[in-house]
Amino acid sequence: IRESIPEFLLRLWNVLSFFTIYAEIDQFSGPAEINGQLDQLTREELARAPSYRSPGERGELDRWILSELAATTQDVIQRMDRYDSFGACQQLHGLVDALSNWYVRRCRNRFWGEACASESQDKSDAYWTLYEVLLEVSKLVAPFVPFVAESMWQTLTEPVGGRVRESVHLCDYPQPAPERCDTQLRQRMRVLREIASLGRSARMDAKLKVRQPLASVEVSLASDEHMAWLIEHDSIVRDELNVKEIAYNAGNSPYIEYQILPNFKRLGPRVGKLVPALKKALAGADGAELLAEMQEAGHIVLNLGDERLELDSEDIDVRLKAKSGWTAAQGKYCVVVLSTDLTPQLIREGHSRDAVRLVQDLRKQRDCQFTDRIRIHLNFDDAELLTAIEENKEYIAGETLAVDIVFDEPPADVQMQTFELAGQPAKIGIEVIQGSA
Repeated sequence: IRESIPEFLLRLWNVLSFFTIYAEIDQFSGPAEINGQLDQLTREELARAPSYRSPGERGELDRWILSELAATTQDVIQRMDRYDSFGACQQLHGLVDALSNWYVRRCRNRFWGEACASESQDKSDAYWTLYEVLLEVSKLVAPFVPFVAESMWQTLTEPVGGRVRESVHLCDYPQPAPERCDTQLRQRMRVLREIASLGRSARMDAKLKVRQPLASVEVSLASDEHMAWLIEHDSIVRDELNVKEIAYNAGNSPYIEYQILPNFKRLGPRVGKLVPALKKALAGADGAELLAEMQEAGHIVLNLGDERLELDSEDIDVRLKAKSGWTAAQGKYCVVVLSTDLTPQLIREGHSRDAVRLVQDLRKQRDCQFTDRIRIHLNFDDAELLTAIEENKEYIAGETLAVDIVFDEPPADVQMQTFELAGQPAKIGIEVIQGSA
């Protein structure tokens, strides 16, 4: 627990900081909309706010994270009743990971929209969802990290200070809300998140950075139960994995094969004369089935004549291997296979995304406000890089809040900085032309 606490707190604090920054920009009032005395800001109290909508009226991502919150609350209470503090902490880690690495990341465009919270119902729902989750998390983590929980509570209740309890430690512990727990939605999103995670893992194995677009991804599902839902949401996978096309199937992928590597140094003394039969059995076995059995049971069982042989992960190693031009990773619910062939156009798109990262770094260095509009100045000699910028000019401008991208000599007060871009030296500078609204 001690080793994972810093990462847990960092993620939680980053989400709180994200919320407070954008809630101030969009003038989200939250519980300040509610008239009269408040107490612990329970679900029932929050529902009194004019702009608050019930979870059933909100979007799918909102319903999902509130469902995760409800399930985690129930699980944490049950574990703490059994004095299983470690298990309770694991559940809280999982919730904060889902909140930080999925909900907030997938909802960024909702928070970044130009309309303020009072003008956009979707943005208002996103703020209310994030606020409610953070508020309840502050209560859930109070027994484990009391000072952090108190700081969260004071930050989140500042607009209604004096109308609520002075401390999170004076509040009742959250109660389960089973009516909010959507088991099917949680399972579907679990599969979707695994696809994204495996895709990123496969990219790492092939040393392909996420900013480099790829042509296609194939997802082989262990079950087709959620395939229709996944197809409806394939834009999320394309965005997460930065791929152009995605295909689903419920069978083995033709782009992968399995290697079965027996540890005969360990097996020899055990099986003795059965070694030839074992070799033959493993050579004819279906590697995919063996891997699935190993993951499910922790061992596999082979029948060699009258002998029944049980093998664990130290006896054999079943490895997934992608064929040439592909990279793959396997999880509990699926196998994800990515094409590694890069066309010149894909490579140029990758250069444009690298340019976005460098401009964003410059924005941070120059202490730009989140709403500052800029003009980007570029200076380099590479023709291919110029084509990459021109082809993706609209994307670069949208990601960096740039109103223009120019290649002429910048004004004297614009500081140009040299970076390596597409393997070539490139000078980049930014000019703030419109401050925060």
